[in-house]
Amino acid sequence: MTVQLDQVTLSLMTAVVVIVSGLFFIFETLLRRDEGAGRVWSVAFLAAMLTTLSYMVWAVDPTAVWPIAVGNTTFVVGTGCMWLGCRVFNRRRMTPAVAALAGGGALTTVLVAGPHGGSWAGAPWMFACLLVFAALGCVESVRGDMGTYRTSWGLCAVLGLQALFYVGRILAAATAGFGSRLFTVWFGSAATSILTVILTIVALVVTSVLRADRTGQRGHVRVASSSPLGDDAVLPLPAFTLLLGRATARATARGEELAVLAVRMDDLPQISMAFGSESARDIAESSRASVLRHAPALALVGEDGRGGLLLAASVSSEPDARRQAGIVHRGLLEDLGDLAAGIIPVIGIGLMLAGADDDGDADPDAAPGPVQLIEGAREAARRAASDSGESVRVGAAGLSAR
Repeated sequence: MTVQLDQVTLSLMTAVVVIVSGLFFIFETLLRRDEGAGRVWSVAFLAAMLTTLSYMVWAVDPTAVWPIAVGNTTFVVGTGCMWLGCRVFNRRRMTPAVAALAGGGALTTVLVAGPHGGSWAGAPWMFACLLVFAALGCVESVRGDMGTYRTSWGLCAVLGLQALFYVGRILAAATAGFGSRLFTVWFGSAATSILTVILTIVALVVTSVLRADRTGQRGHVRVASSSPLGDDAVLPLPAFTLLLGRATARATARGEELAVLAVRMDDLPQISMAFGSESARDIAESSRASVLRHAPALALVGEDGRGGLLLAASVSSEPDARRQAGIVHRGLLEDLGDLAAGIIPVIGIGLMLAGADDDGDADPDAAPGPVQLIEGAREAARRAASDSGESVRVGAAGLSAR
């Protein structure tokens, strides 16, 4: 027995799933007073809700043009915001202009085609935008902080599936046409509705888990940030980067050396899954306090995502910088070993040096900037965390970075 659903029924079923999921996520965002990635993902869910409602109106009245225009635009914006939310989660630069431009282009394409454009007016441009944004979101969801969560691979899988689906849609439309059996059966509205339901459910689960974990891990940061420096004098990343740039310029001009340390713990998500979020939170708070306790007295200390800290301090030489990093590492191991849980995460410390060269000379034009120093220290910390034989690694060479 074969059950066939008409377009109105399919649109209604898809709309119910998307609207319920979107309302749940947006309501949670308002209750948590979420910031950053959660807000961007809320826009993605809101756009998805508008998309399904628009296509449902078009299914009822296929002669209307505006539902296609609105639906295409919000579809592109929603997928683009999923990618932008991943970038915000990973603390990368947000580019809303890309999503706005793509959405405006889809709207314009449909309106230019007008009533004579048919049901697939503006579809090629929309397909291309969705392919690009889904592929970018797939890659971004397994990079940086998101890459440390196994849950994020689910989002990567569905966004990758969406990208492949739109590759097939583009090829089928270009070779066989929108009215062909190939396109209608395998890449038509029914298949898109099924993909939308799967994507929505997986995205809801993954983004909710990621947001809940980050909120739990970083709840103490909000308490500590009531003053510009926070009660424990840990700087937000933008402030740390700004002050590091000034300190680097002074060190280079005076022929002194400056060390940038990145402290990284990659397995906090695994600890949270295995032993509970309370244990992971205790470890994060204890490690934060330990780094502050064992860092040089006049060091700058800054946030570096979930479970990471950055330090900048004046040193006399590379051996002195390694000694300071070793003190921080040993202090972390001792302090975390004293916890009742007895759980010690894998710790990696990356090191970058900038300032005078071996002869005491300095070239301000050749000096690495604060962003290069931070990225070099982060990459060295990643290698140190993955190398059980060496807990402190020196980053790629900048000026006097060895």
